[in-house]
Amino acid sequence: MNSMIPFLIPVLSAVSAAQSLTGTTPPPSGPPRPLTTEVMVIQTVKQGVTREQIMAVMPSEVPATVKLYLAGKIRQWYSRGDGRGVIFLVDARTEDEARAIMDTLPLAKEHLMDHEYIPVGPLMPLMTLIGGGSQK
Repeated sequence: MNSMIPFLIPVLSAVSAAQSLTGTTPPPSGPPRPLTTEVMVIQTVKQGVTREQIMAVMPSEVPATVKLYLAGKIRQWYSRGDGRGVIFLVDARTEDEARAIMDTLPLAKEHLMDHEYIPVGPLMPLMTLIGGGSQK
């Protein structure tokens, strides 16, 4: 798979450029949106919150997060490289659905974290590469 990356990058760029040159008018709301399969949640420690405040909640945060993972609500989780929080891939189709899941966690209940919600889905130009039409 890694050997395909150098090939895919220019192809995807070309497909994207070709899509923009087709002359079709995007819908009034902008370009078509990909199907949302997950929501990326970027969780950052709020300004002014101390490490001690975070660590006081961790004994309840960790088991609650593991339970969401085991229930299939959190698919993947990562530490942020800057040490300021975590990134979750949440099994949700909307930001509101992901927010409802994340709001059950103790750090959220204590209002110690900021959350950014980004819906994500399949890479749209790949459909063109396999001869598929527009997504529904």
